[in-house]
Amino acid sequence: MLLLDTHLLLWAAGLPRRLPPAARAQMADPANKLAFSAASIWEVAIKAGRQRKDFVVDPRRLRRGLLEGGYREFAVTGEHAIAVARLPPIHKDPFDRILVAQADVEGATLLTVDATVARYGRPVKLVG
Repeated sequence: MLLLDTHLLLWAAGLPRRLPPAARAQMADPANKLAFSAASIWEVAIKAGRQRKDFVVDPRRLRRGLLEGGYREFAVTGEHAIAVARLPPIHKDPFDRILVAQADVEGATLLTVDATVARYGRPVKLVG
């Protein structure tokens, strides 16, 4: 199972040409199931509400498109929240930290383009 970070989700949904080749290859592999986190939808909603130029997207449409595209949605659970406490203080962004924790708890690989997030090591894979 591949859990995509928020940037990869946005690119996959609206700007697929921006996907790094390594991400595109892994996402196209039929052996890999794709997933997104409710935390990514929450992040998009917050940042779109602040009218950030890099988050100009309707979170409702994004979620619907991902589900229709066959992505699995990971809800944020108490177990995921507890797992955040086990993470070293590499990254301060709470959205990225919950994605790492979710990937770990769910046995998924978190694909990211963020080199700082990739410093967590397994279950994170840098693809750009």
